[in-house]
Amino acid sequence: MKKFVMAAIGGTLAGVIMTTQVAGPLLAQESLQKANVYEQLDLFGDIFERIRAQYVEEVDEKKLIEAAINGMLTSLDPHSSYLSPDDAADMRVQTRGEFGGLGIEVTQEEGFVKVVSPIDGTPAQIAGIESGDFITHVDGESLLGLGLDDAVELMRGPVGSEIIITIVREGEPEPFDVSLIRDTIKLTAVRTRTQGDTVVLRITTFNDQTYPNLEAGLKKAVEDLGGMDKVNGIVLDLRNNPGGLLTQAIQVSDAFLESGEIVSTRGRNPADGDRYNAVAGDLAMAKPIVVLINGGSASASEIVAGALQDHRRAIVVGTKSFGKGSVQTVMPLRGDGAMRLTTARYYTPSGRSIQNLGVSPDIVVEQPRRAPATEEEATPARRNRSEADLRGSLSNDSLTEDEVKQIEADRAKADEAAKLREDDYQLAYAIDILKGLSALGPKE
Repeated sequence: MKKFVMAAIGGTLAGVIMTTQVAGPLLAQESLQKANVYEQLDLFGDIFERIRAQYVEEVDEKKLIEAAINGMLTSLDPHSSYLSPDDAADMRVQTRGEFGGLGIEVTQEEGFVKVVSPIDGTPAQIAGIESGDFITHVDGESLLGLGLDDAVELMRGPVGSEIIITIVREGEPEPFDVSLIRDTIKLTAVRTRTQGDTVVLRITTFNDQTYPNLEAGLKKAVEDLGGMDKVNGIVLDLRNNPGGLLTQAIQVSDAFLESGEIVSTRGRNPADGDRYNAVAGDLAMAKPIVVLINGGSASASEIVAGALQDHRRAIVVGTKSFGKGSVQTVMPLRGDGAMRLTTARYYTPSGRSIQNLGVSPDIVVEQPRRAPATEEEATPARRNRSEADLRGSLSNDSLTEDEVKQIEADRAKADEAAKLREDDYQLAYAIDILKGLSALGPKE
């Protein structure tokens, strides 16, 4: 018994010694790391004082500190940044759907300013700015080496003022200048129209108005067509949609899903992860859906496309999306400023992260670039002659007047579809898919 007790005590002592031997170096290492951090902070203070006292010109201390904070955040990833009080106020206005500027969503790639997408109906979109363009100069001033916020600041200015930006575009041999007039950007979150028997919902951004606009627009379009029975399907057009509010992406996805996961987020701490699920209710009443995406579809757009694709609720058509699979949290700071910090990655229902990969469409359909019209193309095409044009041709008296009108109406629809293929090939392709599914009839 004594031997057992002694052995137990010996084991306990050995455990204490072992713990001390392991924990000792770990504690020492942690203390050393803290000391290094404090040394670096002291170094920052020394540099700040040297700049303030010895720089060739007097500096604005507040701006200097803000630049240091922003530099720290932007070194993490392209989407983390410091928002000055003015920038934070602008961001709050943007999420409500109206702001001043050019109408482009930009990011930074290897030090260059890259266009994520132009916004519909804005000076940038009207001037022909495209997703994937690089902006190298603003009014002749190079953007190389500037932070993203500084580059954006150069592009801002009074409404009505002119700005010249220099563009580098893939496929173009030389950079070229584009002149734009700054304007007040009013975002219409969802534009709704009917194309034949199809409802087209063009979602341009995810702000506070997106889901309410979508719900109201879909309801009116269905009423205009004479009820959901008359609708052959819905096109969700997310092309060149740079994203926005996560909550709105979840609501839009939920609008067409009866159940299941929409998206999950995972941060540094596993306990901070969230999972968002759909609740019963499908605004489209199980009608087929085609989602259109391209390289300008980012963030919240990719959440919607990924969720509907994973649940086999929609066919995704177009080209690979942008690939922004991270979540930013805006944290208020003292002095009315804010910090935009990447806090999580998001995952589609199947568990895939689209960070840097994007959402791959089920059917890849490129949008052909429109070549400049030649003199020959500008001339109206000569109509092909038919039997009806021949002198003395037999008339068709087997059809009633109503049947003739129906044939003419069908022909007009076909002509409209042909014109749409010239104007927007990807959208025409999506509508053709829905026509085909409708022709097959409902699933039994």
